[in-house]
Amino acid sequence: MSLRAGLFAAAFGAALAAAASDAAPAGAGETCPALFADGRAPVLTNLKLAARTVPLCFEAFTVLHSGVTRTPLYSAEHLTRASVAEARTVARDDAFHEEARLPADDRAALEDYVRSGFDRGHLSPAGDMPTLSAQAESFSLANIVPQNRVLNRGLWADIEESTRRLASRRGALFVVTGVIFSGDAVQQIKGGVLVPTQLFKALYDPASGEAGAYLARNDESRDWQAVSIDALGRQAGIDVFPGLPAGARTTAMSLPDPHASARADERRPRNEQTWQDWLRREGLRALRRFIRDLLRTVF
Repeated sequence: MSLRAGLFAAAFGAALAAAASDAAPAGAGETCPALFADGRAPVLTNLKLAARTVPLCFEAFTVLHSGVTRTPLYSAEHLTRASVAEARTVARDDAFHEEARLPADDRAALEDYVRSGFDRGHLSPAGDMPTLSAQAESFSLANIVPQNRVLNRGLWADIEESTRRLASRRGALFVVTGVIFSGDAVQQIKGGVLVPTQLFKALYDPASGEAGAYLARNDESRDWQAVSIDALGRQAGIDVFPGLPAGARTTAMSLPDPHASARADERRPRNEQTWQDWLRREGLRALRRFIRDLLRTVF
């Protein structure tokens, strides 16, 4: 198979997977035990969060979606050294889409984010996805929350990269990323989509038994905290790793400083991109979008 034919086949496969996900309502309410530590899903300890929730399985992650907030409450992934390496070879192709497996009255719409002042922030990041089809699924609005632009493009991106690097060093991590709504006056954008006041990313290393979580406010500050799983549970109302022994719950593991990761990226020499590289990449993105849109009209 020629390189051009191979690229077309990959793009077609990714678009088909995305279209099929949009078209088929099957899968809502499923669980994905392989993506949870010890096969146990996070537990909502704040019962107020439990109303109108739907678990959704995707190729490389799973979410618990809330019809009350019209956002995911958490996403879960199993990152490995191999999956991180594969994800670094997948070119990003932004293709946000509404999640057809959710009731229309409970899900966010693309127009809700238009001129909202917030980014469409991933819980399970596109940069973690090891295949084109998995990356396409990560742009489902069931995996998206309104996120402060400075946070999304700065500190939070650095936390995501620090997590990938730690998974590569340690071999495997279970990751739960989620949101916190605190205070009496939670902000919302169009469509009643609630804006999280904080975001967290909890990590568990099954080899060492250590666990901990990054916690950041959903604002322009670049401040973050490392908290224990018990401390996170008290703030978030979610026990992210219910099978964790008591000793690992009360002490936060040593987490990489995301600011240090950002500084390392700034120092790393970058390969110059030619206009041919840019044209090739943009052509492939346009082709994938065309095929995906064509398939969606069929399905």
